[in-house]
Amino acid sequence: MLSSAWYKGYSRSSFHFFNDAGEWNQMDKAGHIFAAYFEGKYSREMWRWSGLPRKQQIWIGGLSGFAYQSVIEVLDGFSDKWGFSWSDMGANAVGSALLISQELAWDEQRIQLKFSSHPKSYPEGPVREKAKQLFGHTFWERTLKDYNAQTYWVSVNLYSFHKNSTWLPRWLNIAVGYGAEGMYGGRDNTWTDPHGQYYDYNQVRRIRQFYLSPDVDFTRIRTRKKGVRVLFQVLNMMKFPAPALEINSQGGVKLHPIYF
Repeated sequence: MLSSAWYKGYSRSSFHFFNDAGEWNQMDKAGHIFAAYFEGKYSREMWRWSGLPRKQQIWIGGLSGFAYQSVIEVLDGFSDKWGFSWSDMGANAVGSALLISQELAWDEQRIQLKFSSHPKSYPEGPVREKAKQLFGHTFWERTLKDYNAQTYWVSVNLYSFHKNSTWLPRWLNIAVGYGAEGMYGGRDNTWTDPHGQYYDYNQVRRIRQFYLSPDVDFTRIRTRKKGVRVLFQVLNMMKFPAPALEINSQGGVKLHPIYF
């Protein structure tokens, strides 16, 4: 089912490996870490509700994200367009390990991974056509695929490390984010269109961006309503829009009044 849905339209091949560790300024690796973390987190929550013993909840739930991502990686290995990537597998392992280690040590997630994305416009012409080819046309395709528009966050809950504090809000987090832009291909900004026309946009700098911003841990907002708690779990995947300080790999510093 997954193979026919995800890989429909792409040619198949014998199983092979593919080294993509240097592509997309490692934004795709951040995506793998995030996906494995949250798939494991939600699985762990479901096992918690089932009444399974605590350590079994943690290991079964936590490893499920790694297992699911591993299935996708094996299918990639049979795809002519992609291949089995050890760096992707390493990123999946990091996401699962972050979840499991915190549950075993603290029985809670003091350090969470979050995601944000903003609409990205491209100049009309070859660049816009290339962006459509790479990242899709619809809002949801762009949200999930456009590495130039994404930011991945490590969000730390301050109160969880200072539980005797009388002034720290339980929900207050500090988040460090990573993003990138100026990428029109995995390794460089050159490509050939379907008509054989070659384009070289290497004059566009491929920039890494680092952010510092306050955040909200919705799961620490107290409520007795189960539906609201479930909603807060879902909202906690996303970085709360807030002011952010950006420092990029070109030496630029920028203060965003609101960044998402």
